[in-house]
Amino acid sequence: MQSTTPFSRFEWMIAWRYLRARRADGGVSVMTWISLLGITLAVAALIITLAVRAGFRAEFVDTILGANAHVTVYSQAYQSETGAMTRVLTGFDERAEALLAVPGVIRAAPLVRGQVMANARDENAGAEVFGIRPADLMTLPRIVDPVEAVGDIDRFGEGIAIGSGLARELGVGVGDTVQLISPNGVKTAFGTSPRISAYEVVYIFTAGRYDIDRTRVYMPFEEAQLYFNRDGGADEIEVMVENPETVEQLSGALLEAGGPLTLLWTWRDSAGSFLRALEIEDTVMFVLMSVLVLIASMNIISGLVMLVKNKGRDIGILRTMGLTEGAVMRVFFICGALVGVLGTLFGVALGSLFAIYFDQILAFVNGASGGEVWDPSIRGIYKLPAELRWEDVARAVGLSLTLSFIVTLLPARRAARLNPVEALRYE
Repeated sequence: MQSTTPFSRFEWMIAWRYLRARRADGGVSVMTWISLLGITLAVAALIITLAVRAGFRAEFVDTILGANAHVTVYSQAYQSETGAMTRVLTGFDERAEALLAVPGVIRAAPLVRGQVMANARDENAGAEVFGIRPADLMTLPRIVDPVEAVGDIDRFGEGIAIGSGLARELGVGVGDTVQLISPNGVKTAFGTSPRISAYEVVYIFTAGRYDIDRTRVYMPFEEAQLYFNRDGGADEIEVMVENPETVEQLSGALLEAGGPLTLLWTWRDSAGSFLRALEIEDTVMFVLMSVLVLIASMNIISGLVMLVKNKGRDIGILRTMGLTEGAVMRVFFICGALVGVLGTLFGVALGSLFAIYFDQILAFVNGASGGEVWDPSIRGIYKLPAELRWEDVARAVGLSLTLSFIVTLLPARRAARLNPVEALRYE
């Protein structure tokens, strides 16, 4: 038998003729379409899943880093001059300058923090106050450039800035007055009396993170020192770095710059367990969706087995004409591979379009279901985003094509080893 050039033109021509629908081979045609549709949907589902998981993580991390410290520098408990145990940072400006001098640090701002009860008329809500200087507040991306904002942030020195969720719960707007009540107030001979102070709301922000918008109050730094009895001190220093993903590499330098008794709390410490859970979930989801792609690819075997059975006479004739086993195997490999390639391409197109227009699709689902599919009070962020990354698309394409090519080899090998005498015996 004469050998032929692998994947020559006539092999492609025969494979294409076999794949074309014919009335007599309707069963084969149906199985081919089922295989094509299955791979398309499986690849699209894999791409959509990867895009949603990537978008969720990006949005979750962005809301953390946009309004919170990348590293919080605070002090161990020590005995003050009065003999009381305290964690108040003294000399915070000098410490902030030393921290800012660490390579990779782009911001170091002293803060005063405290828990209060916020009251407006008959409405009450728990809140967390951040005492911060106006210049430092202007460097918080999610506060200065939030999802939504009402009021004038330039008037921050005249009042307070609060989250939109807290404003909604209290029923206040810009220009209204909010009373802040702290149980750790003025110390008298009869004990400690609560401190109650009223402040004008000058700015309402939506940072895009439910817990921040629901509880956060920003107060001018000096006013917070007076309100929380932090005369001459701060509770912590808020540090931001150039690359938050590698913040642990700066821990040694930050501890040294912070001085004795310094402690660190990074954003990964606060959200690390959740991010690790996301990584595990991403791996599990990829494995599960890969199984779905494998199941869809297995349909190719069914279609090719039926095709080999129906084309037994053709195979016998081709073999007697001198076609080699390798050529027959390549013909049927092309048949299965074409289904896999076309299904993958259609799946990439469908999955990419779904990911690009995910917001509109989710809005339609919300409208059709008559309620909110995404609950921000549970998940922390207001929307379920999708981020289409080309590396995820490449992973999906590589997986689909690899599985499609592998499952095609078995029926193609069976066709190649078909005995031409047996194939033509009853013809």
